[in-house]
Formats: sequence, C-alpha cells, structure tokens
Amino acid sequence: MFRLTAYIEKDPETSLYVAIVPGIPGAHTQAATLDELQENLKEVLELVLEEMGPETIQHLPQFVGIQQVEVSI
Repeated sequence: MFRLTAYIEKDPETSLYVAIVPGIPGAHTQAATLDELQENLKEVLELVLEEMGPETIQHLPQFVGIQQVEVSI
C-alpha cells in the first residue's frame, strides 16, 4: 500500500479538476467532481505503479510540502 500526494487544480476554461502526482510520469487525470477525480487518480496510479519495477517504486520522490512564492512582474 502506497500513500502518494497529488496536486489538484481547477481548470478555469473547462471547469474540470485536474490532478498530477509530481515525479511519476503518466500520473495525471481530470474529472468533473473531486470524488470522480479521486477514483480516476487511484486507477491511474495503480496502472502506472504496476508498470514500474519494485526498484523504481522504492525511489519515488518524497512529498515535502507546498510553498507559495510572491514575485513582482
């Protein structure tokens, strides 16, 4: 059993929720609701992790946190 952290945004153009798991290629999905998004993401992660070998899974990035940065433009 793995606990992974996903980054979720809401696309202003489509109003869909979009999720990605940083550091895992192919681990992204979208859905109209957060519940549907979670189901989709779980399915995608199971497929992606199944394709990875145990050696690769052991070296997945560790989630540390999210930081907001203010910049002037």
